[in-house]
Amino acid sequence: AMAVVAVERLEGLTRERFLRDIYPRRKPVVLKGMELGTCTTKWTVDYLSQAEGSKEVKIHVSAVPQMDFLSKNFVYRTLPFDTFVRRAAEVKHKEYFLSEDEKYYLRSVGEDARKDIADIRKQFPVLAEDVQIPEYFEKEQFFSSVFRISSAGLQLWTHYDVMDNFLIQVTGKKRVVLYSPQDAPYLYLSGTKSEVLDVDNPDLEKYPLFVKAKRYQCFLEAGDVLFIPALWFHNVISEEFGVALNVFWKHLPAESYDKTDTYGNKDPTAASRALQILDRALKTLEELPEEYRDFYARRMVLRIQQKAYRDDCG
Repeated sequence: AMAVVAVERLEGLTRERFLRDIYPRRKPVVLKGMELGTCTTKWTVDYLSQAEGSKEVKIHVSAVPQMDFLSKNFVYRTLPFDTFVRRAAEVKHKEYFLSEDEKYYLRSVGEDARKDIADIRKQFPVLAEDVQIPEYFEKEQFFSSVFRISSAGLQLWTHYDVMDNFLIQVTGKKRVVLYSPQDAPYLYLSGTKSEVLDVDNPDLEKYPLFVKAKRYQCFLEAGDVLFIPALWFHNVISEEFGVALNVFWKHLPAESYDKTDTYGNKDPTAASRALQILDRALKTLEELPEEYRDFYARRMVLRIQQKAYRDDCG
């Protein structure tokens, strides 16, 4: 059995204490009893559907609970917001796209998803009035506020983001499983995403190293806020129909980030450049016979470890 570490839960933390004691540790933590505005009591299915009316939203529809971004086992559809909310809140659907027990997921995007960043004040101005976003960072660090709604039972793939993030659970319950950036070698990554979809019952024939990844876990109730530091992997399971809001902010200087990044998940530009240079180096090694390639590749690995690894992670 894999070790599970409960994510620390802290009640009534002031901004000063969070920034002084918690933030520098770069570990996830659940903040309880935060002042979030009227949304936690007001956002019923009825209120949500009438507040923003019938404007069109683009949603993910999945016939299976485990959404897989790599095999794309879901379809994108468009629904009026009020219809979408009511459908996401039901378990069996009279009207559906794929099957009567399909799952729905909304991740709000900017007006032009390729160029614009999600901002609840722009996309859902009426609902934005009900939310008090914890301002634990400077205005110019703010990146995006992403409104999310998901059906009960829906599970999102394990991935990391390159910015710090508050996951604000407004209504409903979620279970979040997290992994440290240092456990990346055991997560079978494809870009920012892990290939291990079922973190509870992983296929260990296919992913034998996954058992080495240390699993952090927490349960979010309505009103809880989870701090997810940049580069921490997270896998989110909606235990009930629920509404959440993510706030991303820039932990690094603004110029470190990719200008074309609207989702907060493109690697910092220096990291992308480094990976490209490494790919070129590996291509160059192919000019040598296998025995030499192996020898110099191992020396390169050592050099990377000596030069770039932190001292405290083996």
